[in-house]
Amino acid sequence: MSSSSSFAPSALSFEQMSSSPSSKGWLYDVFISFRGEDTRKNFTGHLYEALTRAGIKAFIDDEELKKGEDLKTKFERAIQGSKISIIVFSRQYANSSWCLEELVKIMECRRTLGQLVLPIFYDVDPSHVRKQIDSFGQLFLEHIDEKKVERWKKERWRTALNEASNLSGWDLRNTLDGHEAKFIRMITEEVTWKLNNTYLDVARYQVGLDSRVQDISNYLRIGDSDDVRMIGILGMGGIGKTTIAKAIYNKFCERFEGKCFLEKVREKKLEILQRQLLSDILQMTKIEVSSVAAGTALVGERFRRLKVLVIVDDVDDVKQLRELAGNCHSFGPGSRIIITTRNERVLKEFAVDEIYREKGMDREEALELLSWHAFRRSCCPSQYLVLAREVVNYCGGLPLALEVLGSTLFEQSVDEWGSILDELKMIPRGEIQAQLKISYDGLNDNYKRRIFLDIACFFIGMDKNDVIQILDGCGFYATTGIKVLLDRCLVTIGRKNKIMMHDLLRDMGRDIVLAENPDFPEEQSRLWRPEDVNDVLIDKSGTKKIEGLALDLPSVKEISFSTEAFTNMKRLRLLQLKHVRLTGGYQCLSKKLRWMCYHGFPLEFIPIELCQPNIVAIDMQYSSLKQVPFEYSELLDKLKILNLSHSHDLTQSPDFSKFPNLEKLILKDCKRLAKVHKSIGDLQSLVLVNLKDCKTLKALPRSFYKSKSVKTLVLDGCSRFRSLSEHLGKMASLVTLFADGTAIKKVPPSIVRLEKLECLSLSYLKCPLQLPSLRGLRSLRDLNLVDNNLEEVPNDIGSSLPCLQNLRLDKNNFRSLPSLSGLSMLRALFLIGCRNLVEITDLPKSLDILEIEDCFALVRMPDFSGMCTQVYLSYPKLVEFPSLESALNSLSFRTTPLLLPRNY
Repeated sequence: MSSSSSFAPSALSFEQMSSSPSSKGWLYDVFISFRGEDTRKNFTGHLYEALTRAGIKAFIDDEELKKGEDLKTKFERAIQGSKISIIVFSRQYANSSWCLEELVKIMECRRTLGQLVLPIFYDVDPSHVRKQIDSFGQLFLEHIDEKKVERWKKERWRTALNEASNLSGWDLRNTLDGHEAKFIRMITEEVTWKLNNTYLDVARYQVGLDSRVQDISNYLRIGDSDDVRMIGILGMGGIGKTTIAKAIYNKFCERFEGKCFLEKVREKKLEILQRQLLSDILQMTKIEVSSVAAGTALVGERFRRLKVLVIVDDVDDVKQLRELAGNCHSFGPGSRIIITTRNERVLKEFAVDEIYREKGMDREEALELLSWHAFRRSCCPSQYLVLAREVVNYCGGLPLALEVLGSTLFEQSVDEWGSILDELKMIPRGEIQAQLKISYDGLNDNYKRRIFLDIACFFIGMDKNDVIQILDGCGFYATTGIKVLLDRCLVTIGRKNKIMMHDLLRDMGRDIVLAENPDFPEEQSRLWRPEDVNDVLIDKSGTKKIEGLALDLPSVKEISFSTEAFTNMKRLRLLQLKHVRLTGGYQCLSKKLRWMCYHGFPLEFIPIELCQPNIVAIDMQYSSLKQVPFEYSELLDKLKILNLSHSHDLTQSPDFSKFPNLEKLILKDCKRLAKVHKSIGDLQSLVLVNLKDCKTLKALPRSFYKSKSVKTLVLDGCSRFRSLSEHLGKMASLVTLFADGTAIKKVPPSIVRLEKLECLSLSYLKCPLQLPSLRGLRSLRDLNLVDNNLEEVPNDIGSSLPCLQNLRLDKNNFRSLPSLSGLSMLRALFLIGCRNLVEITDLPKSLDILEIEDCFALVRMPDFSGMCTQVYLSYPKLVEFPSLESALNSLSFRTTPLLLPRNY
């Protein structure tokens, strides 16, 4: 089920952490629990001010508010409505029933909602809090005696104190030399980082979700068993399997060394899924998998010692599972694998440990979910109740149907509800697609309906911006139309900005088209079923009713049709052919064509008559093209997207002067492409140029580097590409530059003028890289310089990149690193295979991940005092490791194995 489908909750949940408080219903970003007598006017007050200045909405109580027990509900609501709770343990914290009850509630929210809890030990030792000893424990006991606290409450307080003090947090006395201002700044940065962390978007309303998550949690036994456990979630489409799985992921993902959510597995290639699995868990951006078998072996090799959480969503073939999840021996102790599917046989063949069967919502849950979507409240107004119960009966407990219908009924009068119900009564009970059609019928103009049908038949999984370009070219006002579809939950936006649609909604849309004339496909507006398209093209029976046609055949089963079959399709806007051969002249094609997707185009040249004046997007991947002359008298001034990827015989690009408004140029894997026409520099709207794996290309024309519009340039795998022009710095809009695996020897000094550049990847170069100063790259976030034979790292790298977050320097020859302490935003540093590296001097306090592997010469490490960094060490022979004992308490280590310093 898509992420838009929902169980709506009675309580807030942590998966919405990446949004602002208001956007997802959160009351606060942070709740601060503290003892006012100890820290209100000093530490806690200063912390609150620092968080507020950072734009973080924090809850801090007013002492005057605590005079009435009637305020307990207010505080509980504030705790429950906060993404993070910070507990400031001070000497007298346990001398307050109010503080202790707050603590109990906070730990409850941590268990049930996955709330993040961060303890701060202000003037007490964490062990004293944990064991309730010393002055902290004495005051706790005195308070219990004075208040005559019942035994059950005393044990509840002890448990909460013990659990909280065992969490990862900060001890002021042993951090930054007790410097309070620096300590507060560090905490503020850490909280900001955690608030910006990405969690899966589950649902806007989550009725009934908590109980289902708890049921599956009982199967998972996380923390109770070191066995590898595999759990299946079984149910029909739209029942909520993916929603439940996402909630499980968000609740438990922080407890694992690695985690990955593989969504919609059924629709994707195994190699792509294996790359995502390896990339997500190993936190590596570029992983190559040569074959499915190699990917399976690599998963088993790299994961068998890691405790991981993997969710494999929407599986319909046990082979997919075996290639992705292997078996229980593929993962480390304590790992958990969750599988969602509509097919029980898949789970039985894979021999999962438990199967959770989701059967849908009961009547009361369904009524509450409908109410949230229709009225934005948990219960229906009394005048709607009878009608609402009728809607619930027709939806049969299916969350997706309730969500879509509820959104349609939002702000509708009782009479309008009655009209919609009258329509529902005409629909057979079992036809969910027909129920969902009511939302389609509620679209208030023909353009939005046509957009929905075009997406359902042709555009699922395509980039949203590309779809908008094509549909705008059809005159459909697509930006507004797609927003309406999003608001009505008829489409969603998935990973990488892809337009997605639930299977039930897709089938409903296609049923609408089929119903236009069930017996005569040529009288339908859109054709996508192979048998219908085949019949229409063979019989040459096409009519002006046809607006879109798609035929996707296996590459081994190429079939020929005459172009005359298109003669009567005068209104054809959208054409998608894959591995189809057309014979005859292309003048038969409609002049209204906006999208030409013809994979495996069989000709060596594009015929002049194929160049349609209204065309917006041309996608001719895997073609036999050798040249694209476009010797055409008229400008193709509406062409925005040109994709000729994998055209292995293409030797040169077209003359771009024929389509001056081009925005995306994609020529991936054009192995013989040797020349890009100089007119590319005249394109004022060009934003993307992707030339990945064009292995013959040696350079781009000088004119290209004067572009003020290009934002993304991809040259990865252009193994003969020798140099970037000295005029690179003139590309004022450049945000992303990928040039891995090229023959570039040096980076032009003008690169420092690229003030908008955020991602720079220059890895696996054929020659030693000469790297200039990078001072001036003020926006750079990601820098990859892997396997470049670097003898030294620029000395100013640690002071010239204020926004840098991720730095990869693997497999280089430098002996030491310059000071990196000035990289205040750096989160991850990778030094894998730096065999000559002897020492690491100092690192920024912001660092979260440091991975060091096969650095055989490394003998000196920096002082990690006050850092909360995950350190991955493999085979170093450390001699000097300052503050090792302190580091072992505050850092997370993984070693294979670690040779500790001789003086330890």
